Amino acid sequence: MKIENTKAQMRKGVLEYCILSILKDEDAYVAEILETLKDAKMLVVEGTIYPLLTRLKNAGLLNYRWEESTSGPPRKYYGLTETGKLFLKELNGTWSDLQNAVNLVTSTKTTKK
Repeated sequence: MKIENTKAQMRKGVLEYCILSILKDEDAYVAEILETLKDAKMLVVEGTIYPLLTRLKNAGLLNYRWEESTSGPPRKYYGLTETGKLFLKELNGTWSDLQNAVNLVTSTKTTKK
């Protein structure tokens, strides 16, 4: 088993949560989302993010708007819908519970026999 496959699956599992979190305060276009993920050491390519954004939009969690750009073609800005904000709030609680559970399991020094 290759460690890179496991790492990729772990990142993939939290990518949706990370994208929604990036958009919680302000709308962003794909390059900004990718840059934020890259800065956080989340290695994601455009081919991964576009289908995910479409899925989130189709689920009613995101909307988008086109905005003219001074440095090229118009940009598609994504933002959270009200449903998306509620969904993110729920995910925040789930993430906290998951973090606590993983910390408990991985920091246990003795195992039961």
